[in-house]
Formats: sequence, C-alpha cells, structure tokens
Amino acid sequence: MSTTPPGAPARELAGEATRETDRPARLGLRENWLQFTLLVVVTATVGGLVGLERTTVPLAGSEVFHLTSDLAVFSFIIAFGVTKALTNLAAGALTARFRRKQLLVAGWLLGIPVPFALAWAPSWGWIVAANVLLGINQGLTWSMTVNMKIDLVGPARRGLATGLNEAAGYASLGATALVTGYLATSYGLRPAPELIGVVFVVAGLALSLAVRDTAAHVALELARHPGAAPAPATGPGLWQTFAHTSWRDRSLRGASQAGLVNNLNDGLTWGVFPLLFTDHGLGLAAIGLIKGLYPLLWGLGQIPTGHLADRIGRKPLIVTGMLVQAAGLGLALVLLDRPLLAGIVSAVLLGLGTAMVYPALIAAVSDHAHPSRRANALGTYRFWRDIGYAAGALLAGVLADALGLNATVVAAAVLTAASGLLAARLISDKAAH
Repeated sequence: MSTTPPGAPARELAGEATRETDRPARLGLRENWLQFTLLVVVTATVGGLVGLERTTVPLAGSEVFHLTSDLAVFSFIIAFGVTKALTNLAAGALTARFRRKQLLVAGWLLGIPVPFALAWAPSWGWIVAANVLLGINQGLTWSMTVNMKIDLVGPARRGLATGLNEAAGYASLGATALVTGYLATSYGLRPAPELIGVVFVVAGLALSLAVRDTAAHVALELARHPGAAPAPATGPGLWQTFAHTSWRDRSLRGASQAGLVNNLNDGLTWGVFPLLFTDHGLGLAAIGLIKGLYPLLWGLGQIPTGHLADRIGRKPLIVTGMLVQAAGLGLALVLLDRPLLAGIVSAVLLGLGTAMVYPALIAAVSDHAHPSRRANALGTYRFWRDIGYAAGALLAGVLADALGLNATVVAAAVLTAASGLLAARLISDKAAH
C-alpha cells in the first residue's frame, strides 16, 4: 500500500513551480493575461507552420513530383496524422517527466528543418519525412500550448481558453494557406511559399523560451479539487487513462469519435479539394482562397463559440457543428457546376461547423478528466482526433483511386453526419468535477 500523502502530488508540483518563479500562482484569465497572451501568439506560429502545406503540397505532388496515384499524393498527410497522433498521446505521459515548457521548446527544435525540406526536397520521400517532423512538432507544441492555457485559467473559463487557443492557431493556418496560394501564383509552387515557415519557426522558438511553466497552477487546482488527488498518471496510468477516455467513459468516448471524424473530413478535404477544384478549372489563387477561408473561419469563430460553450454547454455545439460540416461537404458537390461558389460555400460551412466543435470537444474532455489526469486524457483525445488526418487521407486515397473524387466527398459527408448523431447519444454535459 502506498504511503504517499494525498496532497503530495500537489506539493511536488508546487515545489517544481517555485524553482521556476517566486510569483504566487493564481487561476484566471485576467490574473494570467500576459502569459496567456504570449501563449496565444505561440499557438499562432504553430498553426502558421502547418498552414504552409494546405494549398501547395497536394499540387506539388502531382505537378512537381508527377505522382499519378491520389493515395501516393495524400501519403504526406498520412505521415503527418499518424506522427502527430502518436506524439499527442506521448505528450500526456511526458508531462509526468518533463515540464510543459521543456516539451514546448523541444517541439520547436524538431520543427526547424521543416520549411527548408518543403522548399527544396529533391524527392517526394523528403516531403513525407518532413511531415514526420512536422507531426512531432505540432503534437508537442500545440498540446503544450493548450494544456498551459487550461492550467492558467482554471475550470470556469476552459471553453473560452480553448477557443482562443484554437482560434489563434487556425486563423494563422488559414491566413498562411491564403498567402501561399498567392505566392505560388506569382513565384511557383516552390520554394517561395514554403520559406514563410522560417519566420514561424524562429518566432515560435524565441517566444517559447520566454514562456513561464504552469506547474504551480496545476498544483493550485489540485489543492482546490474536491477529494484526494491521485498520483499523476505514469507508466500503466497512461494506458488506464487511454482506456477510460477511449471507451469506458461514454462522454469521453463520444468526444473522441467526434474529434476523429472531424479531422477525418479535414484531412480528406486537405488533399481532395485542391485536386477537385483544379480539375474544375480554378487556379492557385482561387484554391488558396478556399483553403484559407475554411481555417480562418474555423479559427476566428472559436472565440465566440468557446465562450458560448461555457454558457450553454458543450453538447449542443458539438452536435450542431458536425451536422453543419456534413452540409458543407454535400453542398461542395451540389454546386460544383459553379466551382468557385461551391468552394466558398463549402469553406464557410466547414469553417463555422468546425468552430462550433473544436473548443467544445476539448472543454468537454477537460470537464470529465481529473486535473491530475487531464494531460493524459487530452493526449488520448488528441490522439484519436489527429489520427483522423491519417484516416481521412487514407480513405480519400483509396476511394479517389477507385471511385473518383466526388464519391470521396460524399463518403465524408455521410460519416460526419453519423458522427454528430452518435455524439448526441453519448456525450453528457454533466462535468466530472
């Protein structure tokens, strides 16, 4: 039987935090606005780095590297999705051994080669390898920024905190996709569009070095949490949390499957839309507009939807958002005779639907996870969510090669609607604490 006192984890975390800074920890957005704002800017650089790929890389696969299989073109998304998903899962366990700030900085160091590889890769294999590094970078940096923001604000403002976090990342992603489309029109698919990433890497690393760790804030929340705090999840605890989040808890299971399908349709459209709209006569600037508008609305829309999730609950936004996304996918085909209109309408609905879903899902997982297990629970949820990128790209490649791009979009619409209905059945808005 363990002899560790119930309050020991909180005291250990507090001791670590004291070595980081002598300032007393306080929970709340207003109390931590400076650190929170700094983390918002860091998240913007994280999103900008992955935004480099949204417009140009699928077209580079077919036009620069002359790949003839859609599955081969989408292989870079599969590599990114699998790596990011596994890193998300590992990130939760790594927080038991390393501070969040250390993992954040490590993620940026691993991302340094990415823009250079995308700009000058001599073969498609280099692009795939760059996306392995990008997946690790995104898994560590995005996981740590969202965890640190949740640590700072406490339980009352999680929806707003996650909304601001995701808004910064995806608005930057969308703006970068838009800019790379225009750069590609003027200067070609490579290297000019990809070299914007150097700015994101330098800025993200420099700002991350200035961020303070949030161990003291976790300790403070643990001390206030009703009941004894269990030991932090290490070793087998990760797999216990994985099983609890993935299957045993109905609400967490519902959130995990919704996150997976949400990113499945994003991964699918990431690869399919540039090829689909190019086939229907749109140029790079128009495709950049479509690929930029979707994450811009997705990002900026999360500020009001994150706040709304704190007021009306998580479930209404999750269910409605999935159904809106399904409608956006369907209308992309219904209006395809007017491809620019089809792309814009689809991008608007996909962006708004995802803006409803994203912060509400992260907040729902945080609601149902004990603070000492939250990092692992969020890591598990983000594992399932981001494995959706790989699943979407794989599904898109197989269906597009066999049945065509249109059938691939139909499949995504059906799966997204079904996931929304399943979320309505499984997710409860009753928080765990």
